[in-house]
Amino acid sequence: MDTLDTAIDRYKFAAARGMLASLVNVVDARLPSLPKEIVFVPIPTISKHVRERGFDHAVLLAKELGERRKLAVATSLLRRRTNTVQREATARRRKLQAKEAFRVQGKVDDTAIYVLVDDVMTTGATLHYGAKTLRDAGAQEVWAVVVARQVLKQGKIKR
Repeated sequence: MDTLDTAIDRYKFAAARGMLASLVNVVDARLPSLPKEIVFVPIPTISKHVRERGFDHAVLLAKELGERRKLAVATSLLRRRTNTVQREATARRRKLQAKEAFRVQGKVDDTAIYVLVDDVMTTGATLHYGAKTLRDAGAQEVWAVVVARQVLKQGKIKR
């Protein structure tokens, strides 16, 4: 496991909130200058994991990124409809689960550029269906930013 994997795992699973700044540093250093129409939207974490951890890791990432970039954050726009867990799921299962996972709560501004924020992208299913949900609600443009990419090989996550 490399340093970034360790940092993400400590942040999410060991409640090491001190890792937040380091993870946002990784993202912030790679992002270009962004237009003022950007609204960061965290991929919502299932309620069971929020209760277990005591925080929503994606919400904190989005808030910190928004604060640093002085851009808007919509923490409640994209909501979970289901409580399925993507970790350890096959690519096929991830896609099926993500397809039903999200709903929009509130109004989508068709002049905003929404940027989905998540810690790890494995198959891209979560980001794909999060973006589709926003577009179906009226968003004209949806981008995504993640801290890390993880490869799913032969149905298993390769670390």
